[in-house]
Amino acid sequence: MTWRTVGATLRHPLYRQGVSDMLGAGVGVGAWGLVTGVAMVKSGMSVPVALAMSLLVYAGSAQLAVIPLLAVGAPLWVVWLTASCVNLRFVIFSSLWRSYFVHLPLRQRLAIGYFSGDVIFVAFMKRFPEPRPAPEQVPYFWGAASINWLAWQVPSVIGILLANTIPLAWGLGFAGVLALLGVLLSLLFDRATWLATAVAATAAVAAFALPLKLNILVAIAAAVAAGLLMEAVERRRQGRTQDGTP
Repeated sequence: MTWRTVGATLRHPLYRQGVSDMLGAGVGVGAWGLVTGVAMVKSGMSVPVALAMSLLVYAGSAQLAVIPLLAVGAPLWVVWLTASCVNLRFVIFSSLWRSYFVHLPLRQRLAIGYFSGDVIFVAFMKRFPEPRPAPEQVPYFWGAASINWLAWQVPSVIGILLANTIPLAWGLGFAGVLALLGVLLSLLFDRATWLATAVAATAAVAAFALPLKLNILVAIAAAVAAGLLMEAVERRRQGRTQDGTP
């Protein structure tokens, strides 16, 4: 992408629309980033490592999932498996992104993969429900992605640098839970996601006694299974409707 292309993208009306659509969600993302930054340092991670994790990993749910595991010295395979399971949803996201961005050069697609996120995905799919490429989609994506990245990284870095001066009595953990709930509610847009969320919550509570936070893996596995089952049922129902079968 040349500087001329970057300038054209920044001036595009859909870039500004993407920025506008992400401003509201950016507040919740920022609170989540601040809590995650503080949590990384409080768990014993050094500031340089925490900064590298925030900038390179850039996956809040995965970071929060593995921080307790790292703090208790969990085996590396448990850490990797947890992070992989938490991020399984991006495999589904990428298959849908492909319908919009498959025509772009590999370098641009890799950049889109890094900057994509849950809230961006929801906003983009609401704006462009038809899975086909259009010129205005790239500016819109980068408008949303730029706000989401800044809303995460700036508070996360602040939390990392000021973690030792922020007392736990401020209740940042509760603020983080509220931020996560806000982000979660923005992702619940159909029956399949509601069902998967309910199943995940139930499984996480039922398996809470498992060591090394393995209830997280149980919840993820249950949610994925429920989502896939719901999707299969919906496809079968749609097939029957098209065939005229009752």
